Amino acid sequence: MLDTIIAGAVNYAATMSHWETIAVILGVAYLLLAMKQSQWCWYAAFGSTAIFSWLFFDVSLLMESALNVYYLMMAIYGWVAWNRGTNSSNESLAIQSWTFNQHAIAIGAVLAVSLCSGYLLSENTSAVMPYLDSFTTWGAILTTWMVTRKVLENWLYWLVIDAAAIVLYIDRELYLTALLMALYLLLATIGWFIWRKQFNEQTNEDSNVATAH
Repeated sequence: MLDTIIAGAVNYAATMSHWETIAVILGVAYLLLAMKQSQWCWYAAFGSTAIFSWLFFDVSLLMESALNVYYLMMAIYGWVAWNRGTNSSNESLAIQSWTFNQHAIAIGAVLAVSLCSGYLLSENTSAVMPYLDSFTTWGAILTTWMVTRKVLENWLYWLVIDAAAIVLYIDRELYLTALLMALYLLLATIGWFIWRKQFNEQTNEDSNVATAH
């Protein structure tokens, strides 16, 4: 599949939208900055998703277009959340980890709403691959919120969502965007290990403070 994506991206390069190129560059910048827990990631996210909102609408990926409008709002919320933390103090937000029950509820909810919206889209619109489009959309909605709250496992969720999104983008001949998702798979893996290390260090520091008191 990777060979198909690369070949398509090369062939598409001569006629591809400059806006898609800019969106992809900003998308990569967002993920790299998020890995470092830099608040600047939200500026990159805002610019990238504003462009993608229009691009996806133009190729009839309706749920993906709506998703990027949501991303715009989450970029603003994420910037505020990362700066203010969990309360009105100036402490930055710490990485957290969800319990098994939290994950079970979250995954079950995503699957349920994906089936419902996929059916509605297939019956009432011209949306392409409505069930897969719905799954990537609702999954990304949840996972983006997880990022704004610095939930460690967001990186694992992104691995599944980005892999599914590659299929959508190849089908719509958005090869550069598909290549971006392939890169995201690699970066999400790296992001997982970076955040997990920081989470463990953060947990050890909290334990040491509690012991000292």
